[in-house]
Amino acid sequence: MKFHLHLVSDATGETIHSVARACLVQFEGVEPIEHNWSLVRTHGQIEKLLARLEKDPGVVMFTIVNADLRTALLEGCRRLQVPCIAVLDPVIASLGNFLGVKARGLPGRQHIMDAEYFGRIDAMTFALHHDDGQLVQSLKEAEIILVGVSRTSKTPTCIYLANRGIKAANIPIVPGVPVPAELKLFQNRPGEPFVIGLTKDPARLVQVRRNRLQMLAQDPDTDYVDPEAVREEVAAARKLFSRHNWPVIDVTRRSIEESAAAILQLYERRGAEASEH
Repeated sequence: MKFHLHLVSDATGETIHSVARACLVQFEGVEPIEHNWSLVRTHGQIEKLLARLEKDPGVVMFTIVNADLRTALLEGCRRLQVPCIAVLDPVIASLGNFLGVKARGLPGRQHIMDAEYFGRIDAMTFALHHDDGQLVQSLKEAEIILVGVSRTSKTPTCIYLANRGIKAANIPIVPGVPVPAELKLFQNRPGEPFVIGLTKDPARLVQVRRNRLQMLAQDPDTDYVDPEAVREEVAAARKLFSRHNWPVIDVTRRSIEESAAAILQLYERRGAEASEH
């Protein structure tokens, strides 16, 4: 089933896209034809949008906060008899009622270049500089260090964490190569980087690695994809994690977002426990 979906935002459109995708995955066999309307901040843009909506009627989802523009969009959709969904309204209303504070109604405030924004940029730079075992001499500056064998999603998870403002580094476990001595110093004590081991089911790991070698047109007949060698590699990594009391997360059936959420839970739990003592 195909239908027209108009995503309207007064900022970059990231929020409305995320909400739309989170909702649409609940419906099988549905294929939206997306029309993206970002940085909508004038009545002229609303009129242009409504003209296109008359040509391609469908569902409208929006995150516009300006009252006049909202009214123009809602009235236009009512005239065209198409559904118009203000996705942020229930959340903003509930927060306002609880806090006793009126929302400011300013577009794009989540993208203002404040200290938090620059913190995310610093975290992203840190993750890139400390990817795959680089700059181990400054590992102590990390907030989180991910350790794991090849293809356990260490790099993309670090990038995701960096986007949340967390300085994350990752160290690969390579057969026959000792992990950096700097890493072994950390026992997840308060004030130290929080080290977490990532693991994956060996059979799934073999499959992912084979696909990787095929993409790179490399020889598939290596220990890198040998099932027995991979099982031993994963087992050795788990022994390393256990020896240093590093918590372990199995990423076999987790998306990057789910792995990051589990990591942040462990990280926050350690912080809470440290504050109690």
